[in-house]
Amino acid sequence: MSYTLTGFDGKVAVVTGAGRMRSIGRPIAVELARAGCDVVLTGSGRAPSSFPQDEQAAGWRDIESVADEVRALGRRALTAVSDVRDAQAVEALAAKVRAEFGRVDFVINNAGSTRGSDRVPAIELPLDEWRRVLTTNLDGSFYMSRCFARHMVELGHGGVILNISSIAGQKLMPRTAAYGTSKAAIDALTKVLAGELGPSGIRVNSVAPGMIDTSRMDDLPRGEVWDGIVRSRIPLGRAGSGADIAHTVVFLCSEQAAWITGQTITVDGGDGRALRG
Repeated sequence: MSYTLTGFDGKVAVVTGAGRMRSIGRPIAVELARAGCDVVLTGSGRAPSSFPQDEQAAGWRDIESVADEVRALGRRALTAVSDVRDAQAVEALAAKVRAEFGRVDFVINNAGSTRGSDRVPAIELPLDEWRRVLTTNLDGSFYMSRCFARHMVELGHGGVILNISSIAGQKLMPRTAAYGTSKAAIDALTKVLAGELGPSGIRVNSVAPGMIDTSRMDDLPRGEVWDGIVRSRIPLGRAGSGADIAHTVVFLCSEQAAWITGQTITVDGGDGRALRG
């Protein structure tokens, strides 16, 4: 006898930051489609010349390639270049989703800032880097949650909002003033929204990944350096994959997670174990 997650048939999921080949957003979108959702995929409209070498070699087309994967699973896919940092762009995205599907059920706030020159001591942190990280990670999650929650309340059938945070928001290590603060704030926002939106049947949780093997981490060379970090930090002996996060997201969207809200679910292979004693 098999165990099947339920609650996806006829549902519509919006996944931001879903265009990278080696990522968290892509497997979230694909696994939600596999579960039974139609999927809205957003990306930043990055230039193909900026794609990692493996994406360029594969002829990758950002969110359009992910949309092809969703459609291959028999689900509808809608793509949109949209900037989560722009509240008006988010409003336009929501209107587009309502016009196309007539509903929205799951919102996955996955879009995040790239790793840049923010990883320095706070007293050396350029103000534009502070703003870049906070605006993308925190403001973007807030704009998306605020806008789409309004639509969910109006539609009256509840829903799920999931924010992708990070164990960086729990560890709060040196040289992460902008990134760690943004992710800690996302976890706080999650709890506030869960309390406010629960009476409308909307559940709000966050997922905090640990070290995930994606193109976002390509500034760390694979091989000896990478393997040394993994061995020193992660009891389960490997970095995570986007699929590890996607499986957690699908569960939190399912009917089987119907009594879970206001939580941060850490998925890190044991990396943050010291935080929990």
